[in-house]
Amino acid sequence: MVESSAYLIDHVFPEVLVRQWVLTFPFPLRFLLANDPQALSAVLAVIQRAISTFLVRHSGLTVSSGARPGAVTLIQRFGSALNLNVHLHILFLDGAYRLSTSRPTFHRARPPAGEELNDLLDTLSRRIVRVLERRGLLIADPKCLQLDIEPASSLDHLQAASIHAQRLHSATSLASPRP
Repeated sequence: MVESSAYLIDHVFPEVLVRQWVLTFPFPLRFLLANDPQALSAVLAVIQRAISTFLVRHSGLTVSSGARPGAVTLIQRFGSALNLNVHLHILFLDGAYRLSTSRPTFHRARPPAGEELNDLLDTLSRRIVRVLERRGLLIADPKCLQLDIEPASSLDHLQAASIHAQRLHSATSLASPRP
């Protein structure tokens, strides 16, 4: 991790501020995203577009003007307990570049307000559900969204158990008082 960070700082990122976005998913989606790389790619594309648009607008620019942010995504598949926990660490430049005739100019994004982040999260949730429905992986039921997958192999059952154990541990941690 240290070598990767040093490489990004020394050779990839320009000298502008970088903001880390960490996205995790509901337990059932973790199993799906761990086992279906095309679904993970589609979800990541939705996330990249939404956050990119958010940053461009917060930079005082528009997507139609050609303004673009930059990003590097690190997909992590496990949590600290080596449990299955697909989540994303996305390092976005904290603003956007606008290309002019001579050279690109960086426009820093204003800091997001809490309500704006909540709106972005709602947008992401709706778009992710929509893309998974279109792929036939999510069955939309207003009372309860369900995935249309069943563990088939021994590895699938182990991964599902890892997620289930994590969910039980999280619920127990929340329910038990701390000294």
